[in-house]
Amino acid sequence: MAMLEVKGLSKSFGELKVLNDISFSVEKGEVVAVIGPSGSGKSTLLRCINQLERAGGGEIDVCGVNMVKSGEKGRAVYADSRTLREIRLKTGLVFQNFNLFPHMTVLRNVTEAPVCVLKKSKADAQARAMELLKKMGLEAKAKSYPCELSGGQQQRVSIARALALDPDILFFDEPTSALDPELTGEILKVIRELAAEGMTMVIVTHEMAFARDVADKVVFMEGGYIVEMGTPQQLFGDSASERVRQFLARFSDQ
Repeated sequence: MAMLEVKGLSKSFGELKVLNDISFSVEKGEVVAVIGPSGSGKSTLLRCINQLERAGGGEIDVCGVNMVKSGEKGRAVYADSRTLREIRLKTGLVFQNFNLFPHMTVLRNVTEAPVCVLKKSKADAQARAMELLKKMGLEAKAKSYPCELSGGQQQRVSIARALALDPDILFFDEPTSALDPELTGEILKVIRELAAEGMTMVIVTHEMAFARDVADKVVFMEGGYIVEMGTPQQLFGDSASERVRQFLARFSDQ
């Protein structure tokens, strides 16, 4: 069973159509990298899947549960609010700009959702948070505030926060775009470790070498369409698309 199934997804902002007939699937334990030029619809795709934007049409199933389907005239029909909440708990999203609560300590940033959303006890939430912070190399920063951390440390906290809800699928929206090259390496190392552990992930990224080396499947988007989809070997080695070959040409020697 696919962990994520997207069929014919569309999304418009007024007259501007930003997603056009998007279809792909993600299997359990699979890492899917979504690449392409800026403005191609990659982030909007993640936001639709994570219920931060409403789709215009198409279908989305998460862990076998239908979130949205095509109704009359192809318009999107969403599941009931209870089902949407259950689906929301199955997914985690790591933003490019961290989105940590500045007035909360690192520990509270990670425990807030498990306590308030999952109704975990404070003790259980803190124990899990410390486990995750240790995994991220940030155990000593539990009492610090976001402003006291580097960008790479803040992003690792945001990953720990997402993992604290034990999602079935983890989404990353350009997780290194706000970081300098040295800090970028910290985040890519964490994501590589998660991939090695079998975490199901969809990663929008501009890090081509990372996409080539870590992903099981690569999706190339442009103009709101999927231009090509396949294994890293297919896209980076011998793409059938002239546009994809052109886009990836400068990364071929990495």
